[in-house]
Amino acid sequence: MPRKELEELQGKRLRATVKRVYENNAFYRRKFDEAGVRPDDIRGVEDIRKLPFTEKTDLRDNYPYGLLSVPRNEIVRMHASSGTTGKPTVVFYTKNDIRTWAQMFARCLRIAGVTKDDVFQVTPGYGLFTGGLGFHYGGEELGCMVIPMGPGDTRKQIEVMQDFGTTVLGGTVTYSLRIAEVCGELGIDPKSLGLRVGIFGAEHWSDGMRDKIEGIFGFEAFDIYGMSEMFGPGIGQDCQEHEGIHIWEDHFILEVLDKNGEPCSEGERGEIVLTPITKEGMPLLRYKTRDLSRLLGECSCGMTHRLIDRVNGRTDDMVIVRGVNVFPGQIESALMKYPQVGPEWYAYAYRNEFGSMDHLQIKVEANGTTKELLKIRDELLRELTSTLMGLKPELVFVPVGTLPRQEKKTRRLIDQRK
Repeated sequence: MPRKELEELQGKRLRATVKRVYENNAFYRRKFDEAGVRPDDIRGVEDIRKLPFTEKTDLRDNYPYGLLSVPRNEIVRMHASSGTTGKPTVVFYTKNDIRTWAQMFARCLRIAGVTKDDVFQVTPGYGLFTGGLGFHYGGEELGCMVIPMGPGDTRKQIEVMQDFGTTVLGGTVTYSLRIAEVCGELGIDPKSLGLRVGIFGAEHWSDGMRDKIEGIFGFEAFDIYGMSEMFGPGIGQDCQEHEGIHIWEDHFILEVLDKNGEPCSEGERGEIVLTPITKEGMPLLRYKTRDLSRLLGECSCGMTHRLIDRVNGRTDDMVIVRGVNVFPGQIESALMKYPQVGPEWYAYAYRNEFGSMDHLQIKVEANGTTKELLKIRDELLRELTSTLMGLKPELVFVPVGTLPRQEKKTRRLIDQRK
């Protein structure tokens, strides 16, 4: 769709969403009234900045049903976060929302080259987490054969791949690495599995990590973007050009804002703010995702949906060490440049025994001769120190298989000072 037509469609859908939210949700009606905004003030995409923000705390404050914009009896499904830091954040879907979500995810699969002839093995968890069912419904919508494995029992996963001819693997990068490791234990070359596409989300991973897993499996890896507050996985993905993430702008209005809430210029990093314009059950207006990215130019694939850079961190993933903002993506991008360095790593911010000095320690699995590793260590320390604005980390190489393995979403930058 030409960009002008796409923006006209966005404006039409935004007006309808704002009207429905104002008329049916007391929380938003109060926020609009406090901001002096009426639905009639929103005429097009350019008026999005008149609307108030929505933050994660608003979901918890209005738990469980306070953000619904349709009657309760029109809701056909709910999903929720784990609630490990308090009340879970809950999201709701009408029947049409489920259909819309499936269509968006099917679009992601299609631009990755997946067809109805593929066999799609789904490894994210089913249940309250949006992952498994998002992948599942998208695969069925596209028409390929879906294998609903869920996480864990990795030997069984490999057996199923071999027996049923799995061609597409969906899940997290972390779990794909675990599959490769178990293949090694079984004497199986991961390339022999015949996978040709990997669709990975829920974690931030670098281009260097993409190169590593593509080398291990011999497939093409795609970064799928999403969050439960905006349907779930499938609201955007990189295409086969791998120049950035296409956000499906017929379903969302995309903003990238600085810390003052002002629009970032192209190439300037800021927080992704999203407004769903086709969601019925619980549309969150100008939702501050906490994900950090930047707007990019047009993609050479020709799609008119705008590109954002791959998300390389979150405002709540960031750790400050001696005044320097440290993000997982910065560390991984440097580590993955070296073939001797494995994909498993963790970084720890800690305070010395006297409590007077903060330190950053990076542990990474590596394999090579002592001479090779000493040379790599020196080069990596120089690059990391430069990337981290003069903060020199402690870099520790450990044998392959030493660090803990996860089958779910992995947090690699850990603050031990809390």
